[in-house]
Amino acid sequence: MADIKQNLTCRQALAGAFQALSDEAVKAGWPEGDVALALAELAEEQVIEVTAKVIMEGSIPPQFAAGRHSS
Repeated sequence: MADIKQNLTCRQALAGAFQALSDEAVKAGWPEGDVALALAELAEEQVIEVTAKVIMEGSIPPQFAAGRHSS
């Protein structure tokens, strides 16, 4: 399981830039719902890419290793 404190710290560090990106897209004329969906889809694609890299490299980051034993 991911370190909750580390995840929260990372999330806080990214929050301002994420909100600014969303605000800029809305200011450019995109509907807020479309922006939110696009950002969610981009985040999902990033998760898939990182997961694929982990699988291809045959290593699992420590924050995910604990979850392997729970199957």
